[in-house]
Amino acid sequence: LIPRLYQVHVSGITDTEEQRIKEAAAYIAQRNLLASEEADSAIDLCAMSTDVFSRRTIVCVLIMKLVYTSTYFTSFPLSHRYKNQVPINVQAHPGKYVIESRYGVHTLEINACDFEDTAQYRASAMNAKGEVSAYASVVVKRYKGEFDDTRFHSGASTYPLSFAVTPYGYASRFDIHFDDKFEVSFGREGETMSLGCRVVITPEIKHFQPEIQWYRNGAPVSPSKWVQTHWSGDRATLTFSHLNKEDEGLYTVRARMGEYYEQYSAYVFVRDADAEIEGAPASPLDVVHPSSHIPVLSLSLRCEVGTDTWSQCNDIPVKFARFPVTGLIEGRSYIFRVRAVNKVGIGLPSRVSEPVAALDPAEKARLKSKPPLSTLDWTDHCPTIQFHFPECVSLKLPCCFSEGVVPGPPTDLSVIEATQSYVVLSWKPPRQRGHEGILYFIEKCEAGTENWQRVNTELPVKSPRFALFDLAEGKSYRFRVRCSNSAGVGEPSEATEVTVVGDKLGNRNTDTSVVVTWEEPKDAKELVGYYIESSIVGSGKWEPCNNNPVKGTRFTCHGLKTGQSYIFRVRAVNAAGLSEYSQDSEAIEVKAAIAPPSPPCDITCLESFRDSMVLGWKQPDKTGGAEITGYYVNYREVIDGVPGRWREANIKAVSDEAYKISNLKENMVYQFQVAAMNIAGLGAPSAVSASFKCEEWTIAVPGPPHSLKYSEVRKTSLVLQWKPPIHSGRTPVTGYFVDIKEASAREDRWRGLNEAALKHTYLKVRGCLKEGESYVFRVRAVNQAGVGKPSDLAGPVVAETRPGTKEVVVSVDDNGIISLNFECDQMAPSSEFTWSKDYVPTEDSPRLEVESKGNKTKMTFKDLGTEDLGIYSCDVTDTDGIASSYLIDEEELKRLLALSQEHKFPTVPVKSELAVEILEKGQVRFWMQAEKLSPNAKVNYIFNEKEIFEGPKYKMHIDRNTGIIEMFMEKLQDEDEGTYTFQVQDGRATGHSTLVLIGDVYKKLQKEAEFQRQEWIRKQGPHFAEYLSWEVTGECNVLLKCKVANIKKETSIIWYKDDREISVDEKHDFKDGICTLLITEFSKKDAGIYEVVLKDDRGKDKSRLKLVDEGVLNTCFLLAALSATDLKIQSTAEGIRLYSFVTYYVDDLKVNWSHNGTPIKYSDRIKSGVTGEQIWLQINEPTPNDKGKYVMELFDGKTGHQKMVDLSGQEMPVLTDRARVVGGLPDVVTIQEGKALNLTCIVSWLKNEKLLASDEHCNLRFEAGKTAYFTISGVRTSDSGKYGLVVKNKYGSEISDFTVSVFIPEEEARSMAEEPQKGNKKAK
Repeated sequence: LIPRLYQVHVSGITDTEEQRIKEAAAYIAQRNLLASEEADSAIDLCAMSTDVFSRRTIVCVLIMKLVYTSTYFTSFPLSHRYKNQVPINVQAHPGKYVIESRYGVHTLEINACDFEDTAQYRASAMNAKGEVSAYASVVVKRYKGEFDDTRFHSGASTYPLSFAVTPYGYASRFDIHFDDKFEVSFGREGETMSLGCRVVITPEIKHFQPEIQWYRNGAPVSPSKWVQTHWSGDRATLTFSHLNKEDEGLYTVRARMGEYYEQYSAYVFVRDADAEIEGAPASPLDVVHPSSHIPVLSLSLRCEVGTDTWSQCNDIPVKFARFPVTGLIEGRSYIFRVRAVNKVGIGLPSRVSEPVAALDPAEKARLKSKPPLSTLDWTDHCPTIQFHFPECVSLKLPCCFSEGVVPGPPTDLSVIEATQSYVVLSWKPPRQRGHEGILYFIEKCEAGTENWQRVNTELPVKSPRFALFDLAEGKSYRFRVRCSNSAGVGEPSEATEVTVVGDKLGNRNTDTSVVVTWEEPKDAKELVGYYIESSIVGSGKWEPCNNNPVKGTRFTCHGLKTGQSYIFRVRAVNAAGLSEYSQDSEAIEVKAAIAPPSPPCDITCLESFRDSMVLGWKQPDKTGGAEITGYYVNYREVIDGVPGRWREANIKAVSDEAYKISNLKENMVYQFQVAAMNIAGLGAPSAVSASFKCEEWTIAVPGPPHSLKYSEVRKTSLVLQWKPPIHSGRTPVTGYFVDIKEASAREDRWRGLNEAALKHTYLKVRGCLKEGESYVFRVRAVNQAGVGKPSDLAGPVVAETRPGTKEVVVSVDDNGIISLNFECDQMAPSSEFTWSKDYVPTEDSPRLEVESKGNKTKMTFKDLGTEDLGIYSCDVTDTDGIASSYLIDEEELKRLLALSQEHKFPTVPVKSELAVEILEKGQVRFWMQAEKLSPNAKVNYIFNEKEIFEGPKYKMHIDRNTGIIEMFMEKLQDEDEGTYTFQVQDGRATGHSTLVLIGDVYKKLQKEAEFQRQEWIRKQGPHFAEYLSWEVTGECNVLLKCKVANIKKETSIIWYKDDREISVDEKHDFKDGICTLLITEFSKKDAGIYEVVLKDDRGKDKSRLKLVDEGVLNTCFLLAALSATDLKIQSTAEGIRLYSFVTYYVDDLKVNWSHNGTPIKYSDRIKSGVTGEQIWLQINEPTPNDKGKYVMELFDGKTGHQKMVDLSGQEMPVLTDRARVVGGLPDVVTIQEGKALNLTCIVSWLKNEKLLASDEHCNLRFEAGKTAYFTISGVRTSDSGKYGLVVKNKYGSEISDFTVSVFIPEEEARSMAEEPQKGNKKAK
């Protein structure tokens, strides 16, 4: 293929010079044509244009741009650029060359061109099928005409890069700038769309308008009925009146002013219009026609030019995108359109084709004047390829074969595809190969070594193509190939460039687009292009990225969502239809690609000598998403205020933010510029620095520190860092002073932060910051001569803790490995983590290992020790100072090492040690509990140092949720005495617990187990849930009770006292399971052993209780004492009586009386006694000596309970007025049945504490107000009971009790021989 060479003529070039340019370009193009034709390649270099500029030798401000396009290409770098056959090194000439590749349009821009740029330039494009080149000759000339030489004086020139000559004068300068630019646009078929931008040209010349040209995919856009262009004087507009899918592509607007231009590009996507019937297919693409009578179409309609009638060409839809149209009239012109059809319906028609005339192909061939470029002739058995040039130059190359020759090395070895799982190599056979066939052996080696390994030793390859698998992802390799035949193995080919395994199909482009690349199919024939589809990972929904087939093998997909991960697939299309989809690409996150960094700032002179100067500057605010790899410094002389031309200070990039420029002139004034570089390229240069004079500094104090920066900003603290001054003065720097002031404060408000000079180059500022306040900082260095100049300011910075701020966290893993961890949720797509120790990067430290993934990073200590003491900090690049630090001092070191030891040799934490318990049936349960157990925890059970296993005797169980470990035994036998151990293993953690059961401890446990077993057997029948017990009721009765269980109607209960059955009055109903026996009027004779027996057909159970009189009586005594009322006074006929009532009087209750603290001596005048429940003290014929305090003490067996009354002297006179019993009654009256009983007393009578009424059987009389008579006629046994005579007046009352017992003579003798058992007992 012959590249088209365009010559742009510039006003001012002489005719002779112009002719020489043409001749040189034609000669070079013809000379290299053969090399271009030999390339067996699918690459098509469509166009290459050269803008050739002329200028004088002293002018270095012009730009030249070489432009070419390629139809098929792979991912960048796809092509190489050469100058006089020497590759152009962009990095070695920063700012000189700018290379760009966008959507198949490749440009080489040469800045500040001079006569040394006159050369032949070559662009070389390669793919799997070969290489092809395009050439352009560039001749830099000077302008004719007269110029003011002073305007071009070296060092005084101020002309910009756009210096040009216009038809209206010389030396006009133009700055062309696009404003309000159109972005990537999305439209739909049938819609209207307008692309436009404002063109700003400075200076503005009223009658000199720029030339505006629009391009689509590198081809000029011509106005038509579909597209219109417009220029309003300051705005260029391209309008689509009816969008078609064919309009999709990269659109470029170029504004040319004189001989210089600027351009801007953006992509336009056109989506399918909605079909008339839902589900019907979209419209086909352009209808093309390779010949006059066979248009290429699918479901077609035709229309004769000049008419509006459309005719259908095919009655049956065709499946291929090709259809022969017949029935045309020769000589007439036709237009065509196509509709697609599916089972739903017919889609919209395509755009109308261009008119085509129906002519005889032979007639059309005769109209063409140029012969084919090449023909193939065969001579005998040797083919001869003949190339024809326009000048009829021909060359014949015979192909010869040799036998018995060792083949030479293969050529053009390249990596045509590299993924995470394989690498594909391609090469060409050697020129020296012999007559027989050859085989290939592939070799590989890791980058940086020469250890070549043969990949396919056992299976040689016949095809010049091979895929290598089993490569380590992330490693770099080189490859080479050897040929082999029967004569031997030849020399290896040249090795490939280093290839990293794991390259992705999709590459980052912007925050809304991704560049997708692929390989052309092997059997591609008449390929029309490719369709690309995208899908959000996990959605399962595919969306088209283009509607117009892409010609190359690289495409930029726009309109994607930032932060989402996408996969892509591609399929090819030709006249026969669509291919199958390719494999899905790897997932790629949409985020901004890297870009060159922004300019550095704040250039300052750090030190000056007679012939050199040391500069310092601040790093760029924006790194472009990649680490800055270096800086380039330019300088220029300034003479009398007029700057000269820029010169390069360094050929190799410098990594620090300081650089010493040598070979300067003493006392000369200089200005400087600095540009930063990353892997994306060289960034824009900084603003021109202030002017510095090159002279020897003689000051004794140090220069200013530089590169101040702050990090770890919190509301009360931050960290300030700096670098030492370049100029240390006459003596070394001994320390630093840090100053602070509020950002808005005056210069006299600076204050120092440290009294003693700092030895290191960082300071954590704390204790002096106020939240929300803005501060600035500066640093001064000090030596023996004094304190030097302050540094540039750091800040302003606001003291605040930003939301989401996180700190470095220390952790110790299960293997005892200690690490520092940091997480950042505010990272930019290009951000990286940087770890430091004492604010010095730790990249090369052999004691540390750093791992970062996503928004998390971890720094691991390989062997933490005293040498690792210090402050560890983590900074996040491309953020606004996000950082955090962690201090490891001696105390923290000890804590971490102890924790590491615990994790390295872990133990299973035990919540409860091994214990034993007896269960309900007498089973023995051994158990322990761990804090937690994993599902993989294991336990070994050991008895007397031997492992025991589950079987009839032992049952084991582990509950991993609760951590409980158990072992069960049915019963304990004598041989089970010994030591039991549970050994636990959970991962690497181990633990054990031991229990010793020997001697008395084991015997006690064995006895308890047997008891529990018997208890369980007992409870299978009727049994006692609670054994027999006793209690004293409020009436001082004794109640025996027990609780029974598992009883039924047939169950019987029998009571015994001292092994003799007790007859009960009532049958037990077992209500509430409680059985009772009530013993009334308990006395010592009721003491003994009581037993109760339950039995039925299931068995029996018994309960025994030893009822001791002392314990029961003491309880009765206590109740009686507590129930005693207060002492009262009663006047009697004989004197006075002191008395108290109790609920129940027990015969053995001890009662003591005292008078004025002295026990009373009883006599006939003073007597004590008990009548019923009344306890009394009788004082007959009281005297004044009887006055005083009387105390009655009741003793319950343990302590005494007292009741007191005080007899004052005022009570003694009323004693004569009290009621008295004049006539006495006997205590006991015994009388024979049938006799008459006549007793005389006063007032009223009681029987069994109830008022006794007078009747015929019992006659009561009261005579003369003094005497009471009580007469029973015909005494019966029912008259037995307790009788009382109550005498009462207003001063008191008195009761006289007696008991009547009626007996039968015949029974008296029988009762004497048999002890009564029922007289005083009742059962419930």
